[in-house]
Amino acid sequence: MNSTPVIDVERLNVSYGDFHAVKDLSFQVRKGELYALLGTNGAGKTSILETVEGHRKATSGTVRVFGRSPRDRRAVRPRMGIMLQESGFSPELTARESVRLIGRLSRRTDTAERVLDVVGLTHKAGTLVSQLSGGEKRRLDFATAVYGSPELIFLDEPTTGLDIQSRDALWDAVDKLREDGSTIVLTTHYLEEAQQRADRVGLMHKGAFRQEGTVTELTQTLPAAIGFALPAPAPAPPPPLRAARASDGKFVIKTFALQNDLYALLAWAHANGVELRELQAGPTRLDDVFRSIGND
Repeated sequence: MNSTPVIDVERLNVSYGDFHAVKDLSFQVRKGELYALLGTNGAGKTSILETVEGHRKATSGTVRVFGRSPRDRRAVRPRMGIMLQESGFSPELTARESVRLIGRLSRRTDTAERVLDVVGLTHKAGTLVSQLSGGEKRRLDFATAVYGSPELIFLDEPTTGLDIQSRDALWDAVDKLREDGSTIVLTTHYLEEAQQRADRVGLMHKGAFRQEGTVTELTQTLPAAIGFALPAPAPAPPPPLRAARASDGKFVIKTFALQNDLYALLAWAHANGVELRELQAGPTRLDDVFRSIGND
């Protein structure tokens, strides 16, 4: 993997009058990575993306994309594809015309037919944008972002409004782009997508990173959980591990040693002939980490 980062942000600050949206933020995105930028509402994600994409000037700090200022649009923009949260297509253009227009503006080489096929919109090529469904417009957004297979692609809430088949097709296309060397920056409220696909995650709250790392590194900052219910009356002796009683009457064990503690609990249940009802055990998920930063 190339050691030179595709995106290099150092001590970025973005302010709107007295409001400090991004505070002294530094991070890098490496070539070929899928980097997920996640955060609570108002965390500053949009301000960061707009700055990195070259749409907004930083209040202070340094931002480099491919080693250049993102404001150098002639050098940077042709190498970058952007899928915004909401499309800005003219309702009077067809899907094919919309793709061709964005293609010309990006100065990348491709065909509308290829990218419409990638997103399953070939049969809608001659349909006006105004007549496309919400999900079809999202697929058209994606088609324009990946026109010419750019080296860096920003996906802002890419699967919102898509059915399961369209989601799967979009991620299959992203996987192919990554195989061909593209770097992906993802923002999403579907945290399971980030958990399954991101190489690294930056978790933001109130303009700053609260945590950054691989999904494994982030989820290991919180304990795993074992949940179960006991028959009434409660068995004697009591369970071998300290368990909290939830509001629904079930027991919850928080642990950083999931395998050992689960084994101890099962051994106790077997030795005492106890049925552990509704038994569940699993590692911490990314959404648990996300909730924890929102409570700061």
